[in-house]
Amino acid sequence: MVPVLAAVIGGYLLGSVPVAVLACRARGFDPREAGDRNPGFWNVMELLGWRAAVPVFAGDMLKGTLAGLLGLAVSGADTGTAWTVAGGSVLPVYAAVAAAMLGHAWPVFAGWRGGRSILAFAGGFAVICPPAFALGVALLVLVSLARRSFALGTRVAVFALPALQLAFAPVAHVAGTGLLMCLIGLRFGQASLGGRRGRAGGSRRAGAGHRA
Repeated sequence: MVPVLAAVIGGYLLGSVPVAVLACRARGFDPREAGDRNPGFWNVMELLGWRAAVPVFAGDMLKGTLAGLLGLAVSGADTGTAWTVAGGSVLPVYAAVAAAMLGHAWPVFAGWRGGRSILAFAGGFAVICPPAFALGVALLVLVSLARRSFALGTRVAVFALPALQLAFAPVAHVAGTGLLMCLIGLRFGQASLGGRRGRAGGSRRAGAGHRA
């Protein structure tokens, strides 16, 4: 139980590092108040371009990777075929990656206002199942080049990861990956609901202004 607790605490603190906020603060603004208000790679790319967004991409992925490695370290680094997590390391690693994703979504160091956790998930998955992650990267490149859309390539690669993992890990591990992806869905749902509430509130204020 101690390894899992250490993995969760460490993973959450790693995930809470607001990479996009720090990168944009150096340029004089907060990404949570600009663009689509998501403090992540995509918003920074739209606002500042690729070059400025690359450190955010790398930093957000690294949070998940470091969390996964922390989970391995505190649990004896138990791995199986092709360095996939196994045995006593499975729960600590998954818990650490989940905590990093939660930290990214609701960061203690940034007022609980975080991003969608996609890159934190991808970085953590690189530790969970390295060969499936490598295949996912290859798929990302192929789809991006074929369709000339990095966004589409990313979506296809991320959603393909559980299927790719099946070739290297038990079904129970794949189910765990599915649960991690549910955290992404939860964050997207919360953001969508918050956006609708914000628009509704703005409409009511505008209506009140017209009546006044």
